[in-house]
Amino acid sequence: MKSSTTSQQHTRELIAWAFLPMMMGAIEGGVVGVLTKRMFDGVVDASILDWSVASLAAAQGFASISSFLWAAFSHGRHKVRFITALKIACVVLVGAVSFVPQTAFGLALLLFCVIGTRVCYTGIVTLRTTVWQANYPRTNRAFVAGRIATVQALVLAAVGFGVGEAMDLNENAIRWVYPVAASFGVLGAWIYSKMRVQGHREILQDERESPHLVSYLPWKTFHLLLEDRSFAKYMTCQFIFGVGNLMLTAPLVIILSDQFELGYLGEILIVSTIPILMIPVSTLFWAKLLRKMHVLSFRSIHSWFFVVSSICIGASIATHSVAGLWIGAAIRGIGFGGGVLAWNLGHQDYAPVEQSARYMGLHVTLTGIRGLLAPAFGMALYSLLNQGDFQAGPIVFYVGALLSAIGGIGFILLAKARKTSD
Repeated sequence: MKSSTTSQQHTRELIAWAFLPMMMGAIEGGVVGVLTKRMFDGVVDASILDWSVASLAAAQGFASISSFLWAAFSHGRHKVRFITALKIACVVLVGAVSFVPQTAFGLALLLFCVIGTRVCYTGIVTLRTTVWQANYPRTNRAFVAGRIATVQALVLAAVGFGVGEAMDLNENAIRWVYPVAASFGVLGAWIYSKMRVQGHREILQDERESPHLVSYLPWKTFHLLLEDRSFAKYMTCQFIFGVGNLMLTAPLVIILSDQFELGYLGEILIVSTIPILMIPVSTLFWAKLLRKMHVLSFRSIHSWFFVVSSICIGASIATHSVAGLWIGAAIRGIGFGGGVLAWNLGHQDYAPVEQSARYMGLHVTLTGIRGLLAPAFGMALYSLLNQGDFQAGPIVFYVGALLSAIGGIGFILLAKARKTSD
């Protein structure tokens, strides 16, 4: 009976997560970054526009700083209802993008809508891992997350392709694309509202009896790093590795626009669609790998795909090779396939179920901090090098590759130390 219930919940989740990306794909960093760069070109100062593009490309990352707040807000509250309410908030904000005028105020409104959506989505991501940990045994979680990631990737890729094609045909397509996208979000929220959580009453009771485990004060969230030193070491390597990845998206959008003649669709394909399409291609392989090993061992293998991708894209920019950009984007996408699994599930190798949201909250908050710092670092480095007689684009990507490699080496050392201690 329990197996049948689990299967039903998984099916419902798959359907819900098929509709939600139809909405979220319209504000995916690469998609909305390309759209903004072209839509507001000549409307606002070029440097303001470039930093706005950087903010949009990084929104998914730095909005994650709010994760500790969502963990605190939701502590002891009905998880499915809370997640559904956040999805509805996302629907309203995405739909509002269709009203953005091509003015400086319009750019500010666009930033508010996209960043606001990402803040609400952070709460969804933080809480859904509690649902997964309660509903699915560890041996199945990677495959559950993998199937959901596959569905999301296919839908996100299709939406990115569709938005790029629509904008190439008619730049006013934004007026109908975003309301349509938001309508799919309503369907996804309604379907997810029917979800059930195994042992939900007991989980909520445990949370209500442990109010000290969460806090609205950010510095108290980081106390977990002192309580669980092993998790702190994992987070340190993850932070360095993540900076190497997150610093590159905004410079890539600007480089493609300024140095290559690809159009809306061509740029979106390289920044967003190709990497996303590689997620379902690689997810099954990564899920099998994660199922049989600790996340540290997994990351010690997985991280090097991002190193190779960054070097490939940097070399392609230096040689003006569009084919090389496609290859680098594909390798990056294979890395994303493993990344979505390890990012969503890695903390569960450290966290008891009643503290899953707390561990995930810290993890996502740290993602937000590097999401705030890394794109700014990438843009500042690119701007500084661009002012001198340097190949700014390639160097930025080589620096990203170096940071990812340092994180990868850290994972290798931690994995070896863990095996030795076992």
